[in-house]
Amino acid sequence: MYTNIIMNGKNILNQLINKQLINVKNIANNSAKIQIRFNHQMVSYNRSPPKVLITGSLGQLGTGLAKVMREKYGTENVIMSDIVKAPKHIVESGPFIYADIMDFKNLQEIVVNHRIDWLIHFSALLSSVGEYNVPLAMRVNIEGLHNVLELSRQYNLRLFVPSTIGAFGPTSQRVPSTPDFCVQRPQTIYGVSKVHAELIGEYYCQKFGLDFRCLRFPGVISADTNPGGGTTDYAVSIFHDALKFAKYECYLNPDTRLPMMYIDDCLNSLVTIMETPEDKLKQRTYNVNAISFTPNELVAAIQRYVPQFQVTYKPDARQQIADSWPQILDDINARREWGWSHKYDLDALCATMFALLQPKYNSPYLRTTNNQIPHESQKTFAATAY
Repeated sequence: MYTNIIMNGKNILNQLINKQLINVKNIANNSAKIQIRFNHQMVSYNRSPPKVLITGSLGQLGTGLAKVMREKYGTENVIMSDIVKAPKHIVESGPFIYADIMDFKNLQEIVVNHRIDWLIHFSALLSSVGEYNVPLAMRVNIEGLHNVLELSRQYNLRLFVPSTIGAFGPTSQRVPSTPDFCVQRPQTIYGVSKVHAELIGEYYCQKFGLDFRCLRFPGVISADTNPGGGTTDYAVSIFHDALKFAKYECYLNPDTRLPMMYIDDCLNSLVTIMETPEDKLKQRTYNVNAISFTPNELVAAIQRYVPQFQVTYKPDARQQIADSWPQILDDINARREWGWSHKYDLDALCATMFALLQPKYNSPYLRTTNNQIPHESQKTFAATAY
């Protein structure tokens, strides 16, 4: 009798233990499922598109970058801003707001209300324009930058500030090329402000942990915006005048070699560095380069498309600025550390510019031979730049 009671007790106890083990196993499984679900949510969150604010977005780079980023991250996630009235097509293309980089409170409201993650800071006076209004250049290029830096620190933003070949000077290493790290003694207020931006951005990174990123761009060539007052802008104006007049007066000497880049390559480098994980960046300011040429070499390339094209040379104050800049940028660190590479050489640049500008001018000077790239082919070629 006692034996049966003991056996029944053992059976009941075993059943209870097994039941509890099953419950524990279920709890463990459920916990694992919860953890998996949580991890999945975290992955999804980490991959969610950034909310981007672009200052000075009506300039040469801003309009193109907004288009690229909206295609990549979604139209509503990329906000263009400026202090001037935007044309109708810009307003209709996506979010556009007024933003004055000199008004810190205005910037705070934008960042908070729109939940900004990345700030692309393009607002600046360029090299030749800045020399004619140094006080304004100091306010916009330096004081405005201070507002953007402090804003990015307060709200933990990823900040991009472009630099330039103008950040170098006549005592910088120029042969065989100009590296990331060398003497920088620029002779324009634009160049001085960009060296200041590079250094204070790196300081904010070291002191406060700000995720600051900067690229030194060469001259940037594009067909969709007018020249903005830079020393390298001859390489944009020359295409317009070749189609309109088959002649051009160049403000630089024919043998002045400067580094250049087609805008698709420029925007690709910017998006790439912004998406690069922070632990892969061994420095905060990088050179990026594509092609380097002289006005003479560019004219020879253009004459393959506009045989009648003639150029006269009348150097002005911009010649002295150009003589102080690098001829070729050494960008080995950008190529090695985060995979930068360019797509457009000099002939591809010319073919693309003429394909884009010819519908605007319907020029009788453009040669209609196999040297001219068809518009359909141009679209395909340009698409490979991203």
